[in-house]
Amino acid sequence: MTGKRLCRAVSIAVCIAAGACPSWAGDVPVISRQISDFRIGSSQTTFGSLEFLGGLEMVSSKALFGSLSAIRFRPDQKHFVVVLDTGQWLTGSIERDLKGRLSGLSNVEITPMKNIAGRSFEGKGHMDAEGLALDGNRVLVSFEQDHRVDVYPDPGFTDSGAIVTLPILIPRKMLSDNRGIETITVAPASSPLKGGVVIVSERGLDSDGNRVAAILNSPLKGRFSVARDGSFDITDGAFLPNGDLLLLERRFNMAEGIGMRIRRIKGGDIRPGAVVDGELLLEGNFNSQIDNMEGLDTFQAADGSTHIILVSDDNHSILQRNLMLEFRLSEQAEHKASN
Repeated sequence: MTGKRLCRAVSIAVCIAAGACPSWAGDVPVISRQISDFRIGSSQTTFGSLEFLGGLEMVSSKALFGSLSAIRFRPDQKHFVVVLDTGQWLTGSIERDLKGRLSGLSNVEITPMKNIAGRSFEGKGHMDAEGLALDGNRVLVSFEQDHRVDVYPDPGFTDSGAIVTLPILIPRKMLSDNRGIETITVAPASSPLKGGVVIVSERGLDSDGNRVAAILNSPLKGRFSVARDGSFDITDGAFLPNGDLLLLERRFNMAEGIGMRIRRIKGGDIRPGAVVDGELLLEGNFNSQIDNMEGLDTFQAADGSTHIILVSDDNHSILQRNLMLEFRLSEQAEHKASN
């Protein structure tokens, strides 16, 4: 048994001892421990316009499980697609307890991603998948290091190679190897972007030090920027039904420690040449149940409310965790105008 596998086995044993919930369906066994408090040691559930609904800490005996970079939910709000930055697809379903809280994962499968030549690669050099979007009968994936956006067929993406590569509109010289296109998302058809595909870089900077981004299609096709604030990097984003954009940001360094936050960008501000900034909805640090937060998605629940789900990337390290956290947007914030 390798050191990494031994660490995984120890983690699983600890979760079982702590009363974790095992989910064995599918190819990948996942053990999940429920998280009830966002602030460690506090029962507070309301944070501005967001309500914390619960979360999961997840481990698996399968060495490939981890490195969750982005997540997107199907319209049934149960099935999901994840990309791993080690070059794999992860698909499965969320499970809920009798109170509707996240309780585990089921039917989890991991399959290798293939490039446009139909080849799979080990390591991050060619298949460092960071962003994911579901767009009709297409799955869009953004990669860093070999900076690109590839398109896969949906259904069939787990078996197919990429079918086309989209122009990204951002000069590659503006994207460092490990700070590339971290976010790809699709605007609502009813928004000013009219279903346009939006990409945002993690730390690609324009001449003023702001994060470079682009609208890849729609009548407003072109580049824009997201204002940089402190040492936070952009790791994912998703649109709200009214066209506003939620951006997940992460801080992960020795000097300041771990941090994450969510910003809301007005949809009406997103246009070529603009520098957009937004309202801070949530911020977490070492006092919060967070880790290396990398993925964010939104969906409409049966009662019409908007739910936000975050996932973390454990980098396959025993010192980090795979987390899934769920929040609900308040009704007042839900109906807030986008411009």
